Amino acid sequence: MRRFLAVLFAAGALAAWPAAQAPARPEAPSVALAAKPCSSGWTHAVIGGEHKCLRRGQFCARRYDRQYHRYDYHCHKYDSRVNRYRLT
Repeated sequence: MRRFLAVLFAAGALAAWPAAQAPARPEAPSVALAAKPCSSGWTHAVIGGEHKCLRRGQFCARRYDRQYHRYDYHCHKYDSRVNRYRLT
């Protein structure tokens, strides 16, 4: 019985060994390569998982306010004329 368990353990270890030694998948393209080009005066940002070009006065999504803060913008100003928030 011990010999059977030892053979079974060795077979399991050998079966798992190639998977453990397989090279890792290549990395996804870096954010810099996939970045959306922004004109001068605009700030490139990743908001809600999407690449955006930000500028004061643009419409913004209030739920992503913390993400806008990373780029020194705020989504606090409510514009009642259009019922939306704007970047400040």
